[in-house]
Amino acid sequence: MFSVVIPVFDEAPSLEQLHRELTEVAAERGYALEILFIDDGSRDNSWATIQSLAARDARVRGLRFRRNFGKAAALQAGFSRARGELIFTLDADLQDDPREMPKFLASLASGADLVSGWKQQRFDPWHKVWPSRVFNRMVSRLTGVRLHDHNCGYKCYRREVLEELRLYGELHRFVPVLAAARGWRVAEVVVEHRRRVYGHSKFGLWRIPKGFLDLLTVKFLTSYGQRPQHLFGLIGTCLFGLGFLNLVVLCATWILSRTLDGWIPVHLTQTPYFYISLASAVLGGQFLAAGMVAELLTAQRASEVTPYAIAETTPVLGEGGPPEGAPTSAVASTAAGPGATADSGGPSPRGDRRVPGPHWTSTGRGAESTREQP
Repeated sequence: MFSVVIPVFDEAPSLEQLHRELTEVAAERGYALEILFIDDGSRDNSWATIQSLAARDARVRGLRFRRNFGKAAALQAGFSRARGELIFTLDADLQDDPREMPKFLASLASGADLVSGWKQQRFDPWHKVWPSRVFNRMVSRLTGVRLHDHNCGYKCYRREVLEELRLYGELHRFVPVLAAARGWRVAEVVVEHRRRVYGHSKFGLWRIPKGFLDLLTVKFLTSYGQRPQHLFGLIGTCLFGLGFLNLVVLCATWILSRTLDGWIPVHLTQTPYFYISLASAVLGGQFLAAGMVAELLTAQRASEVTPYAIAETTPVLGEGGPPEGAPTSAVASTAAGPGATADSGGPSPRGDRRVPGPHWTSTGRGAESTREQP
């Protein structure tokens, strides 16, 4: 079974059709699924529609927030309640086509742990498309996770990936980056982007500066989350050292101007270099202090956060492990289709894993971040 997590905010007109498309795909492909609608404080009849769907279909579950908490919170709530071994996310505005699901499953079958959609042809206004392209290039260059569409809401995850991540704020845009930082393999598939039929986009131009600030946050978390003093300390040391050396030079100049004949007396408080050097030294000391505080907080949380991600382990001989020379993994034949089955095979380089069929389970393994060309 796999789960479909759908954040909802004022999308009542589209929910019935989205549910119908999902159930049609499940019936055609033989998928066992559950559908989780997360109502993020909608002001229309979205919750009433979700209640109606849940009353008619046992595969539908709903959750309603007291107010609008944001997409990241809605996704996190859905992830924590999802029961499937694979978890899909898609938007409720009908711009994501459920018939694209087999593409994601095929990519997972090839070894990916997280598959992100790429809306190669978008039907959005230019003021959304062009900033998004610039933003995606910036994220790819800064983080090293080369995707064309980081912000695409159509994604598929192995359950184990989400168990290692916690979303807050607006970090839902950077799930592939956060997952790659933990060693999970990230892939990308081209998906169809349909025109919006109902409602309007909930994201305005303010998302551009917010996205840039979130990008800085993600870069800091993935690069210095376990060693913050390496960043704060480096900046602080440079500023303090530069300010201190300038102060030494100024003090030496002040002394020499009063002891050697022919020198014009230097008045430290009347030169801007004195104040610039003093400010640099003070600011450097503050950065060093901030780094120390950050290290203390990191040390206190060390027992809560695992600073590594295990891909697989070898069995201990004599404790129920397979005999020497026995196969150590299950390899599935195909990713989609009613006739797909998972057959036992030889050793797999990724460890023990069953790959998607009509009814399947999966145990994810970490690896380096990769991008799958469409």
